Amino acid sequence: MTTHLKIDFVSDISCPWCAIGLSALEQALGKLQGEVAAELHFQPFELNPQMPPGGQDITEHLTQKYGSTPEQQLQIRQTIAQRGADVGFAFNPNGRGRIYNTFDAHRLLHWAALEGADKQAALKKRLLVACHREGQDMASHAVLVGAAQAVGLDLQRATEILDSDEFAAEVRQSEAFYTSQGIHSVPAVIINDRHLISGGQPAAVFEQALRQIAAEAQALA
Repeated sequence: MTTHLKIDFVSDISCPWCAIGLSALEQALGKLQGEVAAELHFQPFELNPQMPPGGQDITEHLTQKYGSTPEQQLQIRQTIAQRGADVGFAFNPNGRGRIYNTFDAHRLLHWAALEGADKQAALKKRLLVACHREGQDMASHAVLVGAAQAVGLDLQRATEILDSDEFAAEVRQSEAFYTSQGIHSVPAVIINDRHLISGGQPAAVFEQALRQIAAEAQALA
């Protein structure tokens, strides 16, 4: 019997561990086909809500935020690249030059969800590639509209949204909700509004957790 699970994937496109976590989660769900059917929703979280227009040099940003040295950052980048390779997500081997504000990307993702869960998932993955593999400016309306168009969303409607403040209140409300629930780092994967899996876990960890949660749901049915 297939168990249906609601999964809220709280994340930011500028977070490399979110790219790893999503790929690992999808691998796990692939292995659980026939056992688990997931209703996947992408929820907004901003790692750097105060990031100004034009972004910031990423080495400078990471040094300021975490106190890490360029050498430490290189080591972490290599670890991230390997973890990405393990789950089929290729990072740019040279990393990213800058980090950008992602609020408008979250507004576009909110709209995409209204167009269909498949559209939101496709846009999320396209934005992750644009950010972490292509190193694009994730605050650029041209980049965001291009990503929306690439996954079959309406070009004119995407442009209208970005040129206005549409869905800004909804995104801020969602961000505030998850922060109020104790989510302060991402990815945060919330199953059936009850179970939390934190971080970019390996696929095997997601698979084991989902199987256990599904079994508990079956027992309560």
